[in-house]
Amino acid sequence: MSKSILLLACWAACACSLASAQGGAKSGTIDFNELKPNLMVTPIFSEIVVLHYPAGFVGAFSHTNPHPDGNYYIQELVLQGETADQWSQMITTTGKEGLASNANLTPKAVLESIATGFKRGCPDTFSVKGLGSTKVGDHDAFVAWVSCGTVNSVAGAHSESTLLIAVKGTADYFTLQWAERGPASSQPLAYDEAKWGGRLKRLTPEKMCPRTPGEAAPYPSCVDKK
Repeated sequence: MSKSILLLACWAACACSLASAQGGAKSGTIDFNELKPNLMVTPIFSEIVVLHYPAGFVGAFSHTNPHPDGNYYIQELVLQGETADQWSQMITTTGKEGLASNANLTPKAVLESIATGFKRGCPDTFSVKGLGSTKVGDHDAFVAWVSCGTVNSVAGAHSESTLLIAVKGTADYFTLQWAERGPASSQPLAYDEAKWGGRLKRLTPEKMCPRTPGEAAPYPSCVDKK
């Protein structure tokens, strides 16, 4: 697997590996150098996501994958000096166009499906912790943490843990993820409240706003909104 084993690639099924979806993906056109310091303002389908990302992270990859059932967007940040394939930490924002129209699909169900797919990669060292429902602006969301003690990738054997927020937007679904790789472990890893609780505060978007037709960057209707 070339990216985080937890990233979504097939939202319709909510349980596929990103590697299959990104096989032919090309780097996107976002110029991360033009972003405000530690502030990312990203238009994703029908909404704008405003996220304060931690110092030390830089843009590594962005792409929209076309799909008949709704396009899929992904954006990745890694620590400076690392790459989208060789990384120790990664912050990812994704969107699946039109998925919120599925009334039976809740944010919790999205993360449960991700966790099920995650477990297949490390059944003996898998661990998960649901952190509960929350709100991102007016949108329903759910938070969870999942982990593999040992997973194999192009980076070699390592552990991988990810904090996830699934957000049901007005029309689309979104996830925000903070993944970390570490030494491989023969045992499931334990949830560290101090570490991941602090990261949750920094991962949660500052705001999410509907896009204004015809408005271009820097999207003042959202960014300047109190």
